[in-house]
Amino acid sequence: MVGTLRSAILSALPLANIATIATAAESYPARPIRVIVPSSAGGGADIVARLVGQKLTERWVQQVIVDNRIGVVGAETAALAAPDGYTVLFTTSALSVRESVYRKLTYSTLRDFAAVTQVLSQSNLLVVHPAVPARTVQELVALAKAKPGELNFGTGGNGTSNHLAGELLRIMAGINVVHVPYKGVPQALNDTLAGRMHFAFSSPMSVLPFVKQGKLRLLAVTTPQRSRALPEVPTVAESGVPGYEFTGWMGVLAPKATPPDIVRKFQQAVAKAVAEPDLEQRLAADAAEPVASTPADFAAFLKIDIARWTRVVREANIQVD
Repeated sequence: MVGTLRSAILSALPLANIATIATAAESYPARPIRVIVPSSAGGGADIVARLVGQKLTERWVQQVIVDNRIGVVGAETAALAAPDGYTVLFTTSALSVRESVYRKLTYSTLRDFAAVTQVLSQSNLLVVHPAVPARTVQELVALAKAKPGELNFGTGGNGTSNHLAGELLRIMAGINVVHVPYKGVPQALNDTLAGRMHFAFSSPMSVLPFVKQGKLRLLAVTTPQRSRALPEVPTVAESGVPGYEFTGWMGVLAPKATPPDIVRKFQQAVAKAVAEPDLEQRLAADAAEPVASTPADFAAFLKIDIARWTRVVREANIQVD
């Protein structure tokens, strides 16, 4: 629907207007830029978007404004925006998951967006409430097998990336655990902190402060290799679930017809931003690895990522209306 509507809009534009858009790439950016973040304020993506946005504001002397549009609405809004580089989407791996989870999406990531750059990759962390008698992934799996259907994990909702991380563990470890969806990650973490949820998968930005305070116990990272920021923490794969991998990401996309010159300028600016020492150190402290990939590389990555999670979603039989 979005793709059809976009085609109709573009075909209705006078040729002079299309030429104006192309010419505007030379002086881009000439006014403030809106960055749509499809998550609530204070979350991991929101924090990184604001950090990167501040760097771009300083570089371009044009304000970068973060606009929080939670969930599918954020991507829908960005897909329908004018393809002039003044509205972009700053999103996470949840974008790939939604492609196969939602039955009635009005947009397609590969059809309706131009890939700009993968900003970073990041491990999720597997944490448990301190009352759970498991100090390793092996012990958590053994506990779940001894008590089928009794352990639960909270997430930010059906089809979210932390839900998929939990489903992947359930499938690969062969355990029976209960998924409890919340309206957002903060609510899920609150109940995990209170002991109403036994374990959770979440971003380092969200859970590391509680781990340091002793309010959550960190068992493992979800990436195939250990994190440089947390070298003492094992991976899920080396802790009893061989082959397990869940690597989260954050990236920037623009409406499909955005001029390539503008896409390239945005990618180059983001690459310079995440390479600055203060931002690089901040990301490393949160177990995030800067990527700043080219538009072509990010587009190829998205195709693979969407296909991978489509397989997991089908096996787990996850659907959201």
